[in-house]
Amino acid sequence: MKKIILSIAVLTTLLAACNNSSSDKKEKNTDTIQPATMPVDTTKQIAVNTGTKSTVSITDILSSYLKMKNAFSKDNDKDAATAGNELVKLFTNFNKTALTANQAKIYDDITDDAKEHAEHIGSNGGNIKHQREHFDMLSKDIYQLVKTFGGGQKLYYDHCPMYNDGKGANWISETKDIANPYLGKSMPTCGTVKEELK
Repeated sequence: MKKIILSIAVLTTLLAACNNSSSDKKEKNTDTIQPATMPVDTTKQIAVNTGTKSTVSITDILSSYLKMKNAFSKDNDKDAATAGNELVKLFTNFNKTALTANQAKIYDDITDDAKEHAEHIGSNGGNIKHQREHFDMLSKDIYQLVKTFGGGQKLYYDHCPMYNDGKGANWISETKDIANPYLGKSMPTCGTVKEELK
């Protein structure tokens, strides 16, 4: 856990050093997600079903997603695959006993698809185009997860207008500066902040 927090802190510092003139532009968010009836404390560690002392929380899931996003922004398909495999384990080991029945159903609805996309990303190292297609869909699932359960930190929902032949795609970032995971090093600052998530 300390390694994950340290990694996030280092990545956040590095990404914050980047300059992006287009990140102040905002678009109106058209996505609407209904929050769960009772908020979940995402910072609370929830025990997994593995019988170990390890724990998994929503923030752990988000941390792994952000590792993947940062790998894609650097065109690093191998690290993205590693983060995908990590996400699959986190989704599998998350213990829903701390959730209400309604929250558990929402979690299952979101993570059934998210887990499948993470599996594709994890098993397709070397095929970054295919990985990014699944990252697009995974990002929608993670957005729903954060909107429903919270992310435990300030986040940004960013938009790339050029990905997928101009159809565009969104992603979640821990920094306001744009580091585009869909176009990577070819156009690293392409995009705008669509919404701030708190």
